[in-house]
Amino acid sequence: MEPTGVLVVGSITADVTAFSRRLPRRGETVLGDDFTLVLGGKGANQAVAAAHSGAPTWMAACVGQDPFRDIVLSGLETHGVTLTEVRTVEGRTGVAHIRVDASGENDIVITPLANTSLDEAMVTESIERVRDRVGVLLLQLEIRTEVACHAAREGATAGLTVVLDPAPAQELPDDVWPYLDIVTPNESEATVLTSVQVTDLESAERAAAWFLERGVSHAIITLGAGGALSVTKERTRHFPAYAVTPVDTTAAGDAFTGFFGGALAAGLDVDTAIQYGMAAGALATTKAGASPSLPGRDEVEPMVNTSMEGATR
Repeated sequence: MEPTGVLVVGSITADVTAFSRRLPRRGETVLGDDFTLVLGGKGANQAVAAAHSGAPTWMAACVGQDPFRDIVLSGLETHGVTLTEVRTVEGRTGVAHIRVDASGENDIVITPLANTSLDEAMVTESIERVRDRVGVLLLQLEIRTEVACHAAREGATAGLTVVLDPAPAQELPDDVWPYLDIVTPNESEATVLTSVQVTDLESAERAAAWFLERGVSHAIITLGAGGALSVTKERTRHFPAYAVTPVDTTAAGDAFTGFFGGALAAGLDVDTAIQYGMAAGALATTKAGASPSLPGRDEVEPMVNTSMEGATR
């Protein structure tokens, strides 16, 4: 029997979020409407999304020795993520300071702290311990770049399907791209990495070609309301977006990648997995916050089932 689990190697933060009608200008103070303190971090968000998809999910990550540790670990556990590969290290747990305006747009300052302690040896150890139970490895770039690249190489060597959400976008060494089966950047990340200004499907296809030329097997450019463009050497396919009214776009990309990875691990074909990811990403924008906005399979599956015929070549 093929392994059906997901291993996420990435970041855990405590998300401190302020909501206000509009974001302050430089030097300005505005009165906010609400405040939340919840589990976050791109790695943790993707792990929660993968667990919500129904996949057995492990996370390799680091937290500190502070009150935020209990908040984030409790959050992961509540959402069904297995914590055996999360290490507690000296210092403080990572923090993200998020501001969200009334239209749902946000800006974020991330302070990695304990996330910088995750190292190559920890990653190798975690992959060895769970490799017989997982089929998909999810990566992002909120941990040290060299550790994420090491995880890609180790995961590929272990026979896992390696998926990179290249966020926050930053330059990677050329030799890592062939170890990546799938990349899932949004428009801005694709633009930064490829120097192709992604504004429509045509430019998204050019950006996707940049990844394929460097050895990636499959590029999926997520385009928000424009849907997603899936590009391999064999074909290009556009998936229209699901229509929703956004409240907060935080973690939409993580919902996409987590559900997409979980669907792949469950043995679904890649097109169906993309539909699951897109539905999850759309639903995540309809609720405020990061991990609290991540939908359950019971919400995602009906949306996918009623819209599978909407995909066009």
